[in-house]
Amino acid sequence: MISHGNVTLSDQLNTYETSESAVAMFDGHGTVVAWTQAAERLVGYSAREAVGRSTALVLPFSEEAPTISAFIEQCRAQNGWSGTTAVRHRDGHMLNINLRISMLRGQDGTVRWLISVTDIGTPSREAVDGSVREALLTRAPIGIVVRDSQLRCTWVNDTMERHDGIPRDRRLGRQFTDALPDAKAVMRQVLHSGTTKVHQYRMWTPTSPRHEHVMTASLFCLQDADGQALGVCTINVDVTESRQALERLAILSEASTRLGSTLDVMQTSQELADLAVPLLADYAIVDLEQSVPFGEGPPVRIGPMDGRLPEFRRAGLASIHQGVPESPWMRGESVPVTPTSPVTGVLRTGRSYLEAILDTASGTWIDEDPTRAQKIRENSMHSLMVVPIRARRALLGVALFVRTEDPLPFQEFDLLLAEELVSRAAMSIDNARQYAREHTAALALQRNLLPHRLKGGTAVEAASRYLPADMDHGVGGDWFDVIPLSGARVALVVGDVVGHGINAAATMGRLRTAVHTLADMELSPDELLAHLDDTVQRLAEEDADAPDQTRTVVGATCLYAVYDPVTRKCTMARAGHPPPAIVDPQGRITFPDLPSGTPLGTGLGVPFEAVEVELPEGSLIALYTDGLIESRDHDIDVGMERLGAALAQPDRSLEDLCTRATETIPGQAPCDDVTLLLVRTRSISPAKVASWTLPSDETAVRDARHLAACQLADWGLTGLEDTTKLIVSELVTNAVRHGSGLVGLRLIQHQVLTCEVFDTHAGSPQLRRARTTDENGRGLFLVGQLSRRWGARSVSGGKVVWAEEDLAPGVPKARACEGAAAAEVGVG
Repeated sequence: MISHGNVTLSDQLNTYETSESAVAMFDGHGTVVAWTQAAERLVGYSAREAVGRSTALVLPFSEEAPTISAFIEQCRAQNGWSGTTAVRHRDGHMLNINLRISMLRGQDGTVRWLISVTDIGTPSREAVDGSVREALLTRAPIGIVVRDSQLRCTWVNDTMERHDGIPRDRRLGRQFTDALPDAKAVMRQVLHSGTTKVHQYRMWTPTSPRHEHVMTASLFCLQDADGQALGVCTINVDVTESRQALERLAILSEASTRLGSTLDVMQTSQELADLAVPLLADYAIVDLEQSVPFGEGPPVRIGPMDGRLPEFRRAGLASIHQGVPESPWMRGESVPVTPTSPVTGVLRTGRSYLEAILDTASGTWIDEDPTRAQKIRENSMHSLMVVPIRARRALLGVALFVRTEDPLPFQEFDLLLAEELVSRAAMSIDNARQYAREHTAALALQRNLLPHRLKGGTAVEAASRYLPADMDHGVGGDWFDVIPLSGARVALVVGDVVGHGINAAATMGRLRTAVHTLADMELSPDELLAHLDDTVQRLAEEDADAPDQTRTVVGATCLYAVYDPVTRKCTMARAGHPPPAIVDPQGRITFPDLPSGTPLGTGLGVPFEAVEVELPEGSLIALYTDGLIESRDHDIDVGMERLGAALAQPDRSLEDLCTRATETIPGQAPCDDVTLLLVRTRSISPAKVASWTLPSDETAVRDARHLAACQLADWGLTGLEDTTKLIVSELVTNAVRHGSGLVGLRLIQHQVLTCEVFDTHAGSPQLRRARTTDENGRGLFLVGQLSRRWGARSVSGGKVVWAEEDLAPGVPKARACEGAAAAEVGVG
């Protein structure tokens, strides 16, 4: 190495041609006096076209400085200008550039201006991250020396003296050999070829004589209007800190591949804190806005807080000290924000905050929170950076970086590094937030679509299990139901929509609603499946009409059964679904030979078939989806045998049996969603059921009223006598009037009192509002007023019209009864 004074020249670390930057010189009148080949490549104008012309080719004018002279005065007042702007290329297209204008001084106090331009659209690929490299170099102070063709210094800026300690008057007029003789060959090569070179060297600066600095000198050949070499412009940048930052960035870039390893905002926040310590900070924390971890609530917007500060939750925490003694709050805990803290300022402005020397004196923002103040002083926190975590114009949280043991305060390049690291983490956190939002919405949708409580009434005792195959998503298309029907009966349903996710859940909800509607129509299982098949086909056609939409209906299977506790008969039909398992009270298991049917939505037009079986009281019926019996390694038969073995213990509770049945093979997760509905049948005692057959004549109504009153007296329900007699009277009257055969009357005492009247007429009764002049048409209206609900269902040979009454009638029903009786008398 060659040493001269306080400067040492090392081996050239890097000398290569570059076309990324361009320079030009203009005088105090705004006229270009020197051009470069690099400038020609950038904006398209040759030296002949540019020299002698206005610098409007590259200068950004504004309202504050609309002319060349005004802009020069602005630059003189600010000792230069820097920023991003746009210039027009010679061929007409616009260029986005980084522009820096520096003041140069010559002999006798004359002034020139140097324009250095970098095309933002062609960032460097030599560094680990081009955008960060450009930002680091843009913010770094540059030393400029302009030499003539004899390498004598003719112009220099003030920054150059701070770099090497040589005053301007000692430099002007001297040749390059007075300072760095070994760079002479590079200078002459630039003059001879007109190309741009980059020369890197090491030196000690006057401001830090004990630390070696790495300097980068970019050398440009300045040309006149004829393209002849006027001299050499050297732009010197101290890249020591930038190089250190880039080295750390290289490490962080490699390490940051770990960011977002899971779709968990808390885990990603912890990964961010772990990456920052100890490489960047001694102590790092990540606080997320309260709603972010759960994907709920509107995003926080950057701007005025209007006196309302958002709540934060500590999501990431790391320290060079074991146990993180610096933090008063642990992960998951709520973190308060004080009105004048740097965090509040970051929320308001959206810009990062750097407090290189943390002011811990009394009376500052630190004292707003005594707990935090104590931790800051106890742990000797002396330097602070606060960086907002932003994505999609929303504020997700803040990251704080603190130094305690490292004596060096944070600098600008540290802040750049922190911002880059946080921006990468913000993308992962936002992805996780979006996932959490969708996941929460899907789970809420499914929770609202599936039954919250199974109501089996006096017919069955019920229990259920739902296990999603994907525990992370937790959403599928399986559903189950126990639907109360008239006459103490219940409908048992289990279905499976193909697919997973929110679309499958939404489709499941539509089909479940359709089943409820069809069940209210008192359809038989085979009829109900036929109507449900039409519904699925219609939904598929709607999807086909919208090709830009995601297809949501791709098929489904279903099993529908109706159990009657009076007769202990269960009628069932299935559409491509696994058969039910039935376990009798002795533990014997059977899978009924039930026609499989075709899956819903296939459009094959094959009718569904229903099968009726009589069950002993206390029988167990298991309805399930194929995820319970299918596995990757075993046939369905094996799964059905395993299910039967788990259920063949009738003395166990339904909850226990659900748990045993849904236990998967050890070490194997289910390959599909698992749904299980277990019901244990009950029966209604014959003593709670009374039925009669009446002739279809004028005596039927009187006899029906008398029989009902006597039966209610036997059951101790005399309080229902008046309303029941009126209901029976109206229903039997309609049966006699519209039917042609015998009339059946049945009373069932269960959780309610059900009154059923059978007639041979197939048409369903319709409720209508009678006019004041009509003598008929009020019967069903009165039935609706007196009962809790009423309806009709088709049966073999006719229909049944039914009405239900609460066993303990209230005052409103009693008053309705009085009004109905008066109306009946008036009509009669």
